[in-house]
Amino acid sequence: MDNLATGVPAQIHLETSIVQDGKTSDFMFDVTGQLVKMGTSIYIRYNEDADEGPVPVTIKIMENGDVKLTRSAQNRLQLLFSDGKRVAARYRTPYGNLDIQTVTSSLNMEILNQPLRGNIEIDYLLYAGNELLGKYHIRLQFTI
Repeated sequence: MDNLATGVPAQIHLETSIVQDGKTSDFMFDVTGQLVKMGTSIYIRYNEDADEGPVPVTIKIMENGDVKLTRSAQNRLQLLFSDGKRVAARYRTPYGNLDIQTVTSSLNMEILNQPLRGNIEIDYLLYAGNELLGKYHIRLQFTI
């Protein structure tokens, strides 16, 4: 697959569960995105439908097992998930930056070849200072 460096279409199945203020919200969607391999990292790119229109999302899978999620809309969000660690992040809004942190309680992934495909499971807590904003569960499956 020489064209992995320039990108190939990928089928993406994403399930997200969010618990905030005792209420659970579940989201699930299937979309065609793009998979790019650059160096030792895999990038999965897709557009997420939102009220303000399509939101570009990039998931970077790093060789060390960490995962970075970037949502590039009017509000730019970049989160790093590192198993068992609390990591500072910044949520950029039109009103200024909000300092937040992720605490990744579980990060599991399985990446297979021929065809390139994988499963990623991330469970994390999102904080603003010492205030818990929510508990999140992400389940991502992709295949080319």
